Amino acid sequence: MSGDQTDKAGQDLEPVRPRREGIGLIGRLRAYFLAGILVTAPIAITAYIAWWVVSLIDGYIRPFIPSAYNPENYLPFSIPGIGVLVVIVVVTLIGAFAAGYVGRLVLGVGEGVVGRMPVVRSVYGAVKQIFETVLAKKSNAFREVVVVQYPRPGVWSLGFITGSAHPEVQAQLGGHGDEFVNVFIPCAPPTAGYLAMMPRRDVTVLNMTVEDGLKLVMSGGIVVPPDRRPALVEEDQPERKVLAAASRSNR
Repeated sequence: MSGDQTDKAGQDLEPVRPRREGIGLIGRLRAYFLAGILVTAPIAITAYIAWWVVSLIDGYIRPFIPSAYNPENYLPFSIPGIGVLVVIVVVTLIGAFAAGYVGRLVLGVGEGVVGRMPVVRSVYGAVKQIFETVLAKKSNAFREVVVVQYPRPGVWSLGFITGSAHPEVQAQLGGHGDEFVNVFIPCAPPTAGYLAMMPRRDVTVLNMTVEDGLKLVMSGGIVVPPDRRPALVEEDQPERKVLAAASRSNR
């Protein structure tokens, strides 16, 4: 009888092993399908946008290519991207011509003619200044990602510093010595935006690249850029270790 009690006690002392619930066939297929979407969707969308842009440019440029110089007339198949190639070559040749003495002379005469047109000169001057500012290597436009309280205090919006405010704005609003800057606040997705002129002391510069800022805006906050602060903390760790060791030795 004692042996029976020992066996029963031993059986009672055995731990209960949890049952392993494996993923069923439907669950595995669902996981594989989602993984396939994550892999193929970005590639497919990028390829579609690139193909759409190339096809659009080809559709506009291909009719202007002379038949004698169009390689598609000598080949049994169409060449995608020939319009893009023609645009690159033509723009490069125009740049080379404008860099010479004759090109600068012709460009000066053309800008003089455009400068006498009431409406066209404003549009041309604004567009030219925008491209010169954005393409200039010394430009600070869209170099800093900031957050500002907009459209009301307590609500923060992501923006980009595009430059210093106009001297008239600085003279009228900067009476207390505040430096005013132009902040472009894009919409999400960035189809338009708002221009805000505010003191630099009210602008908080983020430790974030412009590319990460654009990703955050274009995704509507879905794509969150990586946190760059841990890298700075790791760089400061040796100094913190030395200070910690010194404090312990003083104790």
